[in-house]
Amino acid sequence: MASAGIVNIRRDVDDKFYRYRMPLLTTKIEGKGNGIKTVIPNMSDVARALSRPPTYTTKFFGCELGAQTSFDERNDRYIVNGAHDANRLRELLDIFIDKFVLCKACKNPETELVILKVGRSEDIIRDCKACGERTGVDMRHKLTTFIVKNPPVKSKKSKKGGAGGGAADGVGGNGVSPVHNGGEHAEGEGTPDGAESDDELSRRIKAEAAELNDDAALAKEDWSADTSPEAVRARQALEAGVASLVLGGADDDASDEDVNSPYSQLGRWIGENKDDDTKAFSIAVYKKAGELGIEKKHKTVFVVVQALFDADIVAQIPKYTALLAKMVTSEKHQKALLGGVERLVGISHPEMIANAGVPKILMALYQADVLDEEVITQWGTHVSKKYVDKDTSKRVRKASEPFLKWLEEADDDEEDE
Repeated sequence: MASAGIVNIRRDVDDKFYRYRMPLLTTKIEGKGNGIKTVIPNMSDVARALSRPPTYTTKFFGCELGAQTSFDERNDRYIVNGAHDANRLRELLDIFIDKFVLCKACKNPETELVILKVGRSEDIIRDCKACGERTGVDMRHKLTTFIVKNPPVKSKKSKKGGAGGGAADGVGGNGVSPVHNGGEHAEGEGTPDGAESDDELSRRIKAEAAELNDDAALAKEDWSADTSPEAVRARQALEAGVASLVLGGADDDASDEDVNSPYSQLGRWIGENKDDDTKAFSIAVYKKAGELGIEKKHKTVFVVVQALFDADIVAQIPKYTALLAKMVTSEKHQKALLGGVERLVGISHPEMIANAGVPKILMALYQADVLDEEVITQWGTHVSKKYVDKDTSKRVRKASEPFLKWLEEADDDEEDE
C-alpha cells in the first residue's frame, strides 16, 4: 500500500469508520522537455481497492487530460505523458469513481462492470452487489470504447454455500471486499425498500462507537489488582503467550519481540478484555490498535488472529468479519492473516490439523471476503518458515489441500461454463 496513507473511496465522506478505503494516489514526475511523464507508482493498489483494472483508471486520466498513456502491467508501471499534479489526478480519480464505480442508488462501490450486447451496439452496466440495482454508464465517454475493447476479467466465483458479500456491519470493511483482480462493480438507481444506505450505516456505527465506554469498562476483571496464585499464573501464561505472538517474523522491527511492544500490549489487552458483545468489542479492538498506532500494520492482523480466536475459530469468524475486513487492507495483510491462522492451528491447537479444521477455517475466511483466492492458492503451495517452523508449515498446508482442491475444481467448472 502507498506510504502516503489511506483515504475513503468516497472522499466526500468524512467518517473514520467508513467501510470502503483505498490508498492515496501518488505520482512521480520523470524525464524532462518533450519526454516528461507522470508515473503513478501505486496505481495497481488504488485500482485493486476499487475492483477495477489499473489500465481503466490510467486510460481515464489520459482521456480527461488529452494525454497519451502507457502501461506495463508486468512491471507494474502506469504512465500519463506530461507533468501532472497529484492533486489534479486525485480529483480526476474522484470523477472516475463517480462515473464508473459508485452505485447511483446506494453510493456503494461494491459494483461490477458488465458489458451487454444490445443489437449491434454494446452497453456497459454497473451491477451493484450491495443493493442489486443495475444501471448503465455514460457511453459517450471515451473510456467506454477502451473498456469494450478490453473487457473486465470475470470475477472469481461467488462464495458457494455461504454469506460472502462485502464488509459486514459493525466496524465496517476496508474497501470492496478482498478485491477480485480485474473484477468490476456496478451502479444503480433508486434505493430498494429495506436497503440501508452507506451513510445510514456509517451514522449507526458512529453512534455505537460513541456509546463505548473506555477500555477499562470493557475489561471483565482487573488482573493487576488480583494477586491470588491463580491470577498470577494466568497473567504470566498470558504474557508468555502474547510474547510468542510476535516471534513469527511478521514484521521488520526486531524490537517488536519485546513484551512491552504495542503488539504485545494489544494481544494482552484483547485477552484481558474479551466481551460477549462482539460488535462493540470489535470497535474497541480497532480503537485500541489505533491508540497504539498499529491499526494499519499487517503484523497487527497476525497478533489479533491469535489473541481473538481459539479452537472454535470457525464459529467465531462470522462474528468478527467486520473487524477483519477493516484491518485486512492488502495482500500483505492477507498473508499475515494466514500466518496467524497457521500459528494458531500449528502451535496453539494442533488437534485442528487432524480433525479437518484447516479447510473449514479457510472456507470461513474466504466466504467472509477477507482472503483472495490467489493469495490462498499461493500460500497453499509455498511452504514458509516466516510464522512457524518448516515442518509445522508443511503439516498445515497439507491439511489445507481439500480446500485448495475445491478452489481449483470450482475454477474449472467456471471455465467450462
